[in-house]
Amino acid sequence: MKTSVIFGTLVVAGLSAAGAASAGTLDDVKARGVVNCGVNTGLVGFAAPDANGNWSGFDVALCKAVAAAVLGDPAKVKYVPTTGQTRFTALASGEVDLLVRNTTRTFSRETDLKMDFPAINYYDGQGFMVRKDSGVTSAKELNGASVCIQTGTTTELNLADYFKSNGMTYQPIAIDSNAEGEQQFLAGACDAYTTDASGLAATRAAFPSPQDYIILPEIISKEPLGPAVRHGDNNWGDIVGWTFYALVAGEEYGVTAANVDELAKGTENPEINRLLGHEGNLGAMMGVPNDWAVKAIKAGGNYGEIFEANIGEKTPIGLARGLNAQWTQGGLMYAPPFR
Repeated sequence: MKTSVIFGTLVVAGLSAAGAASAGTLDDVKARGVVNCGVNTGLVGFAAPDANGNWSGFDVALCKAVAAAVLGDPAKVKYVPTTGQTRFTALASGEVDLLVRNTTRTFSRETDLKMDFPAINYYDGQGFMVRKDSGVTSAKELNGASVCIQTGTTTELNLADYFKSNGMTYQPIAIDSNAEGEQQFLAGACDAYTTDASGLAATRAAFPSPQDYIILPEIISKEPLGPAVRHGDNNWGDIVGWTFYALVAGEEYGVTAANVDELAKGTENPEINRLLGHEGNLGAMMGVPNDWAVKAIKAGGNYGEIFEANIGEKTPIGLARGLNAQWTQGGLMYAPPFR
């Protein structure tokens, strides 16, 4: 799911400078009246359209929150499907205002491809999925296996490193997209499928018989996934990042889609009052209305509500919070102070 440095450099180099130089994304969005959000071409639970073309999912919820914060309406989003090969070009060229597409923050993407990751909305890691009747229970039993892998990605590099470090061999089965990988894996073209563990869970949930497949316990990499924006527009990056943190803080302080309007009238907690615009002028500092966080939380709920509704343990995806739990619950989700 993550385009390689080599490919990204070749495709984006001629576009990144122009994209970074256009430091007026907020003005563009306001003038256009819609946020152009780059999303996955279709990953159940994260970003996928229904039969009527209505998009939903964990990543889509952040697109909606940003639109609500800036434009006051979560529906004012144009969803632009992007593949692993096209997503960085779409961002660098200005086709999209932000990329919310299970994209890993890496050194080269920030320094070479000239992107910023204002926040991490999902802490992930690369895993493996196999058929249950294969008898395989560990990735270390995959010596000599055929593995479906998207070419030109960091997932591909992680796979090579893992097998080499464990003295194993494998046969790569090249695929271009998650949809193709799903088809190949179901058809028996490969013994295992590898990508981000959350992506494996989402892919499995869409199978005709999900119970016939298991995700192996090994996680072989760190994949901090988050929204990406262009270098050179710090104000827009602030808006995207702090909108996400508003959702995280909302969960920590018990601010939900249902009670946010009432709490916005004032509470005994100064942090909540600042967050919701009852005190101070945090919105004005970014060029958005002071009730920006109220609108963002109303769009789809706080971070916990969004997680549970789209990919949580009660959904077909079935993901536990794990590292994505609040810091007070042993996880890594932590919003900086609103002051």
